[in-house]
Amino acid sequence: MPATTAVHFLLELAVILIACRITGLVVQRLGQAPVVGEMIAGVLLGPSLLGRVWPDMQHHLFPPGPANVVLYTMAQVGLVLYMFLIGLNFDVNLIKHRIGTAAAVSSAGILAPLGLGSLIAAPLLSAGIYFDKSVTLVMAMMFLGASIATTAFPMLARIIYEKGLAGTPLGTLALACGAADDAFSWCLLATVLAIHRGDAVVAVVAIVGGILYTLLLVTFGRKAFRVLGTMSERRRAISPGVLSVVLILLMGCAWFTDTIGIYAIFGAFILGVAMPDGFFAERLTMNLEPLVTTFLLPMFFVYSGLNTQIGLVNTPRLWAVTTGILAISIAGKGVACAVAARLRKVPLREAVALGGLMNARGLIELILLNIGLQAGIITPTLFTMLVLVAVVTTLMASPIFEWAYGRHRDRALESALRPAQEGTVTPAVT
Repeated sequence: MPATTAVHFLLELAVILIACRITGLVVQRLGQAPVVGEMIAGVLLGPSLLGRVWPDMQHHLFPPGPANVVLYTMAQVGLVLYMFLIGLNFDVNLIKHRIGTAAAVSSAGILAPLGLGSLIAAPLLSAGIYFDKSVTLVMAMMFLGASIATTAFPMLARIIYEKGLAGTPLGTLALACGAADDAFSWCLLATVLAIHRGDAVVAVVAIVGGILYTLLLVTFGRKAFRVLGTMSERRRAISPGVLSVVLILLMGCAWFTDTIGIYAIFGAFILGVAMPDGFFAERLTMNLEPLVTTFLLPMFFVYSGLNTQIGLVNTPRLWAVTTGILAISIAGKGVACAVAARLRKVPLREAVALGGLMNARGLIELILLNIGLQAGIITPTLFTMLVLVAVVTTLMASPIFEWAYGRHRDRALESALRPAQEGTVTPAVT
C-alpha cells in the first residue's frame, strides 16, 4: 500500500542519513572527503556487511519492492540537482586559457584506457566467466575501455568542492576533463549496447543527440536564459516563478539526455553551464545546495552501494585478476592523465594531483557496470571485480591529492599570510 511504502521509506531515509553522517565523520579523520564515507556507508548497509552479519535486519530495512523504487527515484533527483549546481558554478573562462591542456588530458584519459582495455579483453573473454557468451571481442574491448576511462564525476565535483578547489584553475581543469571523459564513456557504452542489441540507431541517437543538445544549450539556450538572471538581479531574489522555471527545465533536460542514451547528469550539468552566472548563480546555489548535499545526494551513493556484493570475489585467482585490472586501470587513467598534464607543462604537483582526481571512478562506474550487468554483457564476477576497482581508486583520490598538492598549497597560503599578520601584530616603531 502507498501509505506503508511511504512510512517504510522514512525509516530507510533515517538510517541512511545516520550511516552517512557517522561514516563521513570517520573518514574525515582519516583524511578522506566525506563523500567517500557516503559511498562506504552504502556498501556497509548492503549485502556486503549488514547482509552478512544481520541478514534479517538488512532485508527488513531495504527490501526489494516499492520502497527501493522510491529510494532510487529520490536518489536520481538528488544527483540531477547536484550536477546542475556543479554546472551552475562551472567557470568556463577559467578553462579557456588551458583548453589545450584540457584536451590533452582528456584524450589521454580516453585513448590509454581504450588501448589497455583492448589488451586485457581477449584473455578475460577467453576465460568464459567474465563476459556473456554472446559478447564479441570488440564489445569486450569497448566495454572495458569505457569502464577504465570513466571518472566519478559527481564525486570528483564534490571532492573539489570540499577541498576548496571550486572555481580554481586546477579544479575547473579537473571538472572539464572529467566531464569530457564521462561523456565519451557513455557514448562508448551506448555503442556497445547498440551492437549487443543489433541496433545501430541507439549509438547514433546518443552521440548525435548529445552533441546537438550541448551546442543548442550553450548557444541559443545561454542567450534565452539571460532573462532569468535579469529578473533575479532586478528583484534581488530568486522568485518562486523563476525557481519553478529552472526546475522544470532541469527535469526536462535530465529526462531528455537519459532518454537518448546519455546519463541524466550530463543534461543537468550542461544546463547549469548554460545558466546565467553572477547574482543568479550565487543565490540559486545558496537556496538549493544545503538541501541537496545533506539530504538528497546521500541517497544516491547509498542506493548504489546496496547493489554491491564484494563476497563474490572469493578465490586467490580471482583476487589476482582483480589486482591486475586495478593496476591497469590506474595506469590507464591516473598515470596517463598525469603524464599528459606534465607534457603540457603543468607543474608536477598539480599534474599528480590531477591524475589522482581523474583516477577516481566511484559510483558513476557502478552505474555503468549495473547497466552492463542488466544488459547481459558482463557476469556478476566481473561486475564485482570492477566494483572493487571503483572503490579502491576512489579511496586513493584524496590521499594522492593531499600528498602531491594539498599540503603544499596550505603552506604557501600560510607563508603568504604570515608577513601581513606579523605586520598587524607588531606595529612599526616611529
